[in-house]
Amino acid sequence: MASEIRTRDQIDPRYQWDLTHIFPSDEAWEAALTELAEEAKRCAGWNGKVAENPKQAIRDIFALDEHAEPVRCYAFLRKETDNADETAQALMARVSALGVELSTAVSFLEPELNELPDEDLTALMNDPEMADYSEFLRGLLRMKAHALPKDQERLMSMMGEVTRVSNNVFDMLTGVDMKFPDVVMPDGSTRPLTEGTYSAFIRHPDRDVRRQAFEGIMGTYDKMGATIAATYGGRVKTDVFLARARNYASARAAKMEPLEIPESVYDNLIDVIHENLPTLNEYLQLRKEKMGLDELHMYDLYTPLVTDVDMTLPYDKAYDLVLEGLQPMGEDYVAKLREARTGGWIDVYPSKNKSSGAFSMGTMGKVHPYVLLNHNDNLADTFTIAHELGHSMHSFYSNQTQPQPKADYSLFVAEVASTCNEAVMMRHLLNTLTDRKARAYLLNHRLEQFRTTCFRQTMFAEFERISHNMAETNQPLTRTALTDAYYKLNQQFYGGACEVDKLIGAEWMRIPHFYRPFYVYVYATGLCAAVTLSAKILTEGESAVRDYRKFLSAGCSVPPIEALKLAGIDMSSPEPIRRAMEVFKETLAEFKTVL
Repeated sequence: MASEIRTRDQIDPRYQWDLTHIFPSDEAWEAALTELAEEAKRCAGWNGKVAENPKQAIRDIFALDEHAEPVRCYAFLRKETDNADETAQALMARVSALGVELSTAVSFLEPELNELPDEDLTALMNDPEMADYSEFLRGLLRMKAHALPKDQERLMSMMGEVTRVSNNVFDMLTGVDMKFPDVVMPDGSTRPLTEGTYSAFIRHPDRDVRRQAFEGIMGTYDKMGATIAATYGGRVKTDVFLARARNYASARAAKMEPLEIPESVYDNLIDVIHENLPTLNEYLQLRKEKMGLDELHMYDLYTPLVTDVDMTLPYDKAYDLVLEGLQPMGEDYVAKLREARTGGWIDVYPSKNKSSGAFSMGTMGKVHPYVLLNHNDNLADTFTIAHELGHSMHSFYSNQTQPQPKADYSLFVAEVASTCNEAVMMRHLLNTLTDRKARAYLLNHRLEQFRTTCFRQTMFAEFERISHNMAETNQPLTRTALTDAYYKLNQQFYGGACEVDKLIGAEWMRIPHFYRPFYVYVYATGLCAAVTLSAKILTEGESAVRDYRKFLSAGCSVPPIEALKLAGIDMSSPEPIRRAMEVFKETLAEFKTVL
């Protein structure tokens, strides 16, 4: 019999997040939902009257969004820990429907503001009374070319639930309905394979365990290929429709232009990573030799090359290591991390029907962020703790420093704080550990960070560029076409040293980030920025920490490129990516020496 995945009631409450910090009960949430609906009706009274008092209309509608945020967060977080819980599903369905109603009810705001003369909008933006909303108004002026007439904006808002259908189908298919074959362990026992346990199996020292896990995951997705291709194709076509409806040149432009990120940043990343594929394959060749393999397969890429170091890290030990590694970030920073540990911020362990992966979710206002983990007792998941807490601290400082309309930072900088936490922790450990085997283990892990974040996420970004270009040029998004495109990318990235297994072509089917289009590239750019930032923090000390705190506290009060400049990084240039690739080469050279 296979070991059972624990149900939620079998997990110690100390390792579960506490949603009563948002609402004490479902009944309290229900009352807030009812009040939100009433508030939306009051805000709808501004329809056709914004020009009479634009200041108050803006204030009222932003307040509605602020009050809606905890209602959305509570419902979402309730479902994430048990996607099969029908009560939680109902809460999420209701808040999703209400979200569409809210956006529809206030969809008149921007069109009516856009009807004002530019000089009036500029005066509003510069009015000291409207300082909290200055960036919103600046964005409105900047994006006027993509604004739609009032009736069309209302229709676009009404489509909110429809545009998320593909995402919801993917979540239910992969989080609830899809089942994977058990893995037979070397002792003959069986273990359940899920998205939550896959990361442990794919790192297992026994090659047959890794192969079974790889084939079990990829093969199961491959059997669902036609359905998932239709689901993902629907997501891509939705992206293209929304971009064309707003007169953007492409779906990618529709995602990047509002964030004030030049598309050249995306292309620079892919170009520089392509230049460094020989170094990636040099590392993979070393992996092949160190593992003593005639052929290096795709399921051999995650096993630590240094195996005689005890890096088993149960959650509490792992968290202690995170606190130690992040001491350079400042005592107040670390004190807040201690609070997160015991204060109901974090949901730690895999459980039945819990969403896979990890994330941090800011809740806006005075309620702390929440972190979802699926902790396995290894170094990779220890760095995941640091990563997600980086997001949380970014949300915390932004919410504490900025008014609500300026607190929500851009997606482009979202991955900088998280990967900076990882990089600071890694540099600190490398600077303090003297044992050669332990250093080799950490260097191997750092090389894997580069491989999986800079190279792998860039490959994902390139796949998104290909799939959306296919849709925009009327090429069919079939299972075969998408799988072939993804397989060829794997050949390009890994084929210099690996036997590129055919089943890897199905991997695109299991990547949830593809349902949040043109986002994955920020993992790679974020790591490249974090490599430089972590070096500054550890070499310059307090002054660099102060500059970094300015970045964490900026929210969206300045454009994201400018926010990073507060910490001393210019991501409009390819140079930070090139510097990161130099660090990758240096780490590989040091790893060879230590080995």
